[in-house]
Amino acid sequence: MNKKSNHKYIFIVGGVISSVGKGVTSASLGTILQSRGYKVANVKCDMYVNLDAGTIRPTEHGEVFVGDDGIEADQDLGNYERFTNQIISRINYITTGQIYWEVIKRERSLEYHGEDVEVVPDVPNEIIRRIELAHKTRDADITIVEIGGTVGEYQVLLFLEAARMMKLRNPDDVAFIRVSSLPIPPRVGEMKTKPTQYAIRTLNSAGIQADVLIARASTTLDERCKTLLAANCNMQPGSIISAPDLNSIYDIPVNYEEQGVGDLIVKRLGLQKKKNSAGLTEWKKFVKLTDNAKGVVNIAVIGKYFNVGRKFMLSDSYISVIESLKFATAHAGKNPKFTWLDSEVYEKHPEKLTELSAFDGIVVPGGFGKRGVEGLILAIQYARENKIPYFGLCYGMQLAIIEYARNVLRIKDAMTTEIDPKTKSPVVDLMPEQLKNLQKENFGGSMRLGSYVCDLKAGTIASEAYAKQSTKGNGRWQYSVKNIKGKKIETIKERHRHRYEVNPNYVIELEKGGIVFSGTSEKGLLMEIMELPKNLHPFFLATQFHPEFTSSPLESHPLFQRFVNTAMKRQNASRNAK
Repeated sequence: MNKKSNHKYIFIVGGVISSVGKGVTSASLGTILQSRGYKVANVKCDMYVNLDAGTIRPTEHGEVFVGDDGIEADQDLGNYERFTNQIISRINYITTGQIYWEVIKRERSLEYHGEDVEVVPDVPNEIIRRIELAHKTRDADITIVEIGGTVGEYQVLLFLEAARMMKLRNPDDVAFIRVSSLPIPPRVGEMKTKPTQYAIRTLNSAGIQADVLIARASTTLDERCKTLLAANCNMQPGSIISAPDLNSIYDIPVNYEEQGVGDLIVKRLGLQKKKNSAGLTEWKKFVKLTDNAKGVVNIAVIGKYFNVGRKFMLSDSYISVIESLKFATAHAGKNPKFTWLDSEVYEKHPEKLTELSAFDGIVVPGGFGKRGVEGLILAIQYARENKIPYFGLCYGMQLAIIEYARNVLRIKDAMTTEIDPKTKSPVVDLMPEQLKNLQKENFGGSMRLGSYVCDLKAGTIASEAYAKQSTKGNGRWQYSVKNIKGKKIETIKERHRHRYEVNPNYVIELEKGGIVFSGTSEKGLLMEIMELPKNLHPFFLATQFHPEFTSSPLESHPLFQRFVNTAMKRQNASRNAK
């Protein structure tokens, strides 16, 4: 007898190749279902034995996305947030390491009551417990669970077994969506369905039948391919969804909804249709912005993770930064044009710094370690002295402080203790509470992580940017104005991932030298935003936190928006000068 509950689950699984688009499919489904009035929770299951993504190189696994509660997660969770405006936390992220860790801890505390602990069913049962916990915590109507990797990989099996068990227990409340690649070999010139057929049968061997097939290809599927896939994959032709390459990932929800994906899911899960749902109206407005954008803003991104011999990984290393710049340029009616610059080049060839004058704005994103640091400092100096809009993120702020201390305050040996622990002028230093972590080699999950309150200084660029954006909505940066003892205090909440900060012993000297610390921690101990006054530079601003983690298509981040708007003014001034 079929059981039915109010708890609905959709599992997204991949086929044929990795990086086929499971993450953006999961995020897009969240957007579609939210637009129909349902509460949605997104969960990512990663196969890694790592407890989180924090210790994995960005060139190996892509960006580490940080949630509000400090979870260091897979970059797909960034897409979940950007598409659905959820606040992601550790409840939304499951790894193989977390599952085994929990099972072993429970065994040690006798929670299995002396019975032997088996990989099956105890590991799948723990996976199910975590998925159901996410559902309850988020009070969701529908939980969308993305299973990382590709069906057929050994490490995916236990997660598929958990999904199968959930389906067996509640057949009417669990649906499966398969995202699979349909290659078009260049020398053949014909779309091939056979790899996907095999992938579907591999999924069948795990006891799972897909309800919907998202067919990824460079072009749109024709009816012949849909009929062939349906017949060989035990599906109806209407359940085959064409997912061709599009101009932007933000076109995907619209493409899916036009093919009836939302209706398929609602019908399959027996959901009641919501009245007065807004549909994708607001989302389509943003897509229209990108479609109607004219002209470009030339932005140089100067980083450390470029010269790795695998350039297809570049965008993944800084994906939230890139997407945040896309949102800001779209809302300004422009397209971004990115140029990736390796900071090590400027160390060897400082004469090449003059190429930076061709850009409308310069961004230095986060990073760690000493490689390429002196090149970054030279680039920051060039941006400051030539009044090129500069936006530094995390490491980009620390290096801006070092540059200013060296070249304006004449502290020639200014440095961060991350690079030189014995420096005589540690203008950037290790946070005291982090010393024990490093001494104990406690590196994983031990940085200053997650959201912290920051007080803004009135009349600054940062304050103006946040205040202006607050009139358009209330973004995940949580801008607010409080009245404390008759004094107006502007605050924000932003996400951090670092061990080093501006050394408090140098703050007064830096301020006397012209730097404005426009954002500080609640007690004023930590410098969170630095900037130069507008009369000295049009936009020279950097943050210790990561504003890229709280930007979204519908609510572009205030600081990214201000940076792009200033870059456009530089572009217009340059054109008028000609």
